[in-house]
Amino acid sequence: MFAELSITSNFTFLTGASHPEEYMERAVTLGLEQIAVADDNSVAGIVRAHTQAREIARKVRERRTWEGQNTPIGPPCPDHITRPASYPVYAVPRLIPAARLIFTDAPTMTVLPQNRQGWGNLCRILSTGRLRAEKGDCILHLSDLEDFADGLHLLLWPQTTTDRRGAGEWGPRADRLTRRFEGRMHMLLTPAYDGADRDRFEQTQAQARALGIPTLASAGPRMHHGARRKLADVLSAIRLRCKVEDLGRAALANGEQRLRSEAEMLRLFKGHEGAVARAGDLAQTLTFSLDELRYEYPSEVSENETSAERLHRLAHEGLKWRYPAGASEKVQNMMAHELALIGKLKYEPYFLTVRDIVHFARSRDILCQGRGSAANSVVCFCLGITSVSPEMGTMVFERFVSEARDEPPDIDVDFEHERREEVIQWIYERYGRHRAGLCATVIHYRGKRAIREVGRAMGLTEDTISGLASQLWGFFSADGLEAQRMREIGLDPTDRRLQQTMALVYEIVGFPRHLSQHVGGFIVTEGRLDELVPIENATMEDRTVICWDKDDIDSLGILKVDVLSLGMLTCIRKAFDLIGQHHGTQYALATLPPEDPRVYDMLCDADSIGVFQVESRAQMNFLPRMRPRNFYDLVIEVAIIRPGPIQGDMVHPYIRRRNGEEDVSFPSDALGEVLGKTLGVPLFQEQAMQIAIVGAGFTPEQADRLRRSLATFKKHGSVSEFRTLFLRGMKRNGYDDDFAERCFSQIEGFGSYGFPESHAASFALLVYASAWIKCHHPGIFACALLNSQPMGFYAPAQIVRDAREHGVQVRPVCINTSYWDNVMEPDGRGGLALRLGFRQIKGLSEEDASWLTASRGNGYHAVDDVWRRAGLPPSVIERLAEADVFAACGLNRREALWQAKAIKTAKPLPLFALDMEGEALDEPTAHLPEMTLGEQVVEDYVAMRLSLKAHPVGLLRHLLTPGAAQVREMQKRPAKPAAASHPKS
Repeated sequence: MFAELSITSNFTFLTGASHPEEYMERAVTLGLEQIAVADDNSVAGIVRAHTQAREIARKVRERRTWEGQNTPIGPPCPDHITRPASYPVYAVPRLIPAARLIFTDAPTMTVLPQNRQGWGNLCRILSTGRLRAEKGDCILHLSDLEDFADGLHLLLWPQTTTDRRGAGEWGPRADRLTRRFEGRMHMLLTPAYDGADRDRFEQTQAQARALGIPTLASAGPRMHHGARRKLADVLSAIRLRCKVEDLGRAALANGEQRLRSEAEMLRLFKGHEGAVARAGDLAQTLTFSLDELRYEYPSEVSENETSAERLHRLAHEGLKWRYPAGASEKVQNMMAHELALIGKLKYEPYFLTVRDIVHFARSRDILCQGRGSAANSVVCFCLGITSVSPEMGTMVFERFVSEARDEPPDIDVDFEHERREEVIQWIYERYGRHRAGLCATVIHYRGKRAIREVGRAMGLTEDTISGLASQLWGFFSADGLEAQRMREIGLDPTDRRLQQTMALVYEIVGFPRHLSQHVGGFIVTEGRLDELVPIENATMEDRTVICWDKDDIDSLGILKVDVLSLGMLTCIRKAFDLIGQHHGTQYALATLPPEDPRVYDMLCDADSIGVFQVESRAQMNFLPRMRPRNFYDLVIEVAIIRPGPIQGDMVHPYIRRRNGEEDVSFPSDALGEVLGKTLGVPLFQEQAMQIAIVGAGFTPEQADRLRRSLATFKKHGSVSEFRTLFLRGMKRNGYDDDFAERCFSQIEGFGSYGFPESHAASFALLVYASAWIKCHHPGIFACALLNSQPMGFYAPAQIVRDAREHGVQVRPVCINTSYWDNVMEPDGRGGLALRLGFRQIKGLSEEDASWLTASRGNGYHAVDDVWRRAGLPPSVIERLAEADVFAACGLNRREALWQAKAIKTAKPLPLFALDMEGEALDEPTAHLPEMTLGEQVVEDYVAMRLSLKAHPVGLLRHLLTPGAAQVREMQKRPAKPAAASHPKS
């Protein structure tokens, strides 16, 4: 049985024209039982092919169960090529992992791992080549292959084959390889589909005989179906940065370089049928499967203490720390239950790994906060991973750490965004770069990029491309408005070139473009990570990444610890430091005074500029309607203003029920238990899963697949495939059709963005913490916010204006009293004033500010003092003068700038240093015109993006006066009943 052993997928970026999943689906249709995806110097796409093979197997099992058949899965029927897609399929193709290695000193070869050792060696080879090159490149030498030869089988590409990057001829290299890989080599017979394949096959056969190795046939597919030929040429044009019409020989001559069936291969290789058969025979000997990869947690054993013993000890020590007066019986029972479940599933090392990372951060005074599936538990609370008390939380531990779900729990840890790199580098140092690496993120083509790159390849003008990109952006919809939008911008939608371009744009959307670095997903292993998956350099210095993304590692059951950054944590930590410095009170997230009514009063008034998660206009509109009065109200507040609940029409029903305008009712007691705390309205991902299980009778496996389909920003949303199953299950359990349709519509809303309750609870704590600081220490909150920029919705000017409206005295940047950071200083009335720092000056570096503050002693008295004592260049002093920081020296902005312009970097020449009588030259004082208030404000915004002198609109107030009378007149008229307002999304 023929097996295709050298497939190029679109993870050979801008070359392959089909997804790995499409090859697996096509293999079913063609009756191929085994195929190998072999991308150039990469195994980035094989997990997706492997996952698709498992999905095909699952569907086959379901089909067999549905039809009541008990026969084993075997090859398809003889009419497999012509039968419709809906016909029952019983052949499951097996993926053979592989890679096509391109060397600097030898021709190309496809490398196939025979077993687990071979896979580890392939990963080591790829890691070696990628770690010696910059991101996205791979520099391989033949010696790299020879160093890790065990368990590998080679398919040599003949030297007559056109090679994109390969170098050299076989020559003496072949002798080295035949000795090292005796009995583990074939020479590939691959057609070029140019009419000269017969002669080429004979030449290749002669090469194989000279080397003493057999030949093996491959179609060398770059696409799963010939219909992708045009897209393949577009990808080549993008890669070569030219137009399709200029590709020349780089263009495909036809659509023949596709995946082929055994019958087609036998016809194509007539006279070389043995090479076709040998492909299938070799595939039978390649037994390695990605299912064999066994991920091992780091053992986290310390001082002859097992991981279980260490977790129990640390958890009980934390229990005493968190509950100095003694934990309640409920909390103790929860801990015992959680520890027993963690031990049963052997997840102790995972929790210890996360704990150690958090412990390091806390030892360096880096504020952090855990969230995610298992973070809101007694164990995580006592380990210090999270500051959310389990008595605040609402989650059931088994929902995320259970025997029903054979996968590790999920804990994300947010760190201060300015100091996260310290944590990342510590992880590398502790575990070693051969045991730790960040996940990749696959950057896919979306609307704008697809239009721009395909448009250029197709020869559209830049004006046309810009017009299309401005109108047809994001993910495309089948609303039929594209033609109308084209006409609106002056384009003819019937133009043939434009129609071809748009068809190709639709086709390329979702294609991988390149690999990037995940925001913080770390893989940490007990053994060598580079024998599990290749490691490569990231763009950022001192970072290394693997080539699989988070979906791939989830599919393989590999642990990931998310080490994320959060600007608000930086702000809160700086605010806590300022409170301790000026008020002598030390706070932490877990020790803030809980449930402060003043904090909730402030939020009910929508006074939330700068407050975490509730500072957007949509949240400000919703806060007075929600009127939060306790912590769980904040949990709902965080989760409800999201695209998922809004698109699922969950916001208004919840508010009506909360305000007593609508009865809270449940269609059954079972669903009442699921939706009771949210008044019968599903707001969280977990509730969507529970509705499916309780209401529609989903199995845990089906519910987990539903959960995955609800994942945030999924590229290929698949939640709709559960519709029939869901509606049938709801009807079977006695729920009426309208209710079932409404439920599924709400669940579908989560496909856009649904928020997990566990994350909402962790975020709600940061909402409360930031609101508490703003309520009780508005000046300190504004100072911390300014020192943590860039972050949040609001510019420094708005933060400063909000602080002044809260009674905070804000003082300007001063050459003698300011520092790099904004600081709090006594205001002379027993309070604190906010002194703006040099960081607010645009274009001024922290290093220059450090030199300035270190050299000022008792203060500067003139502009040239800064030049002489701090050694700052005149250009920097001019920036300071433009920011009006020399007021303490008795100089206004223009005077200071005049003196700054007069400073020369060179010493004055002796001839011009003195006058004719030997006295120092005294330049007469320049009389500069005073700046108007408007000019002052404009210059403030140019230099610092804010002004303390006036608001820009205030300068135009006199121009707006005539409208004031009209406004007062309108206010006197009786108000008309207004339509119900809607929160902005």
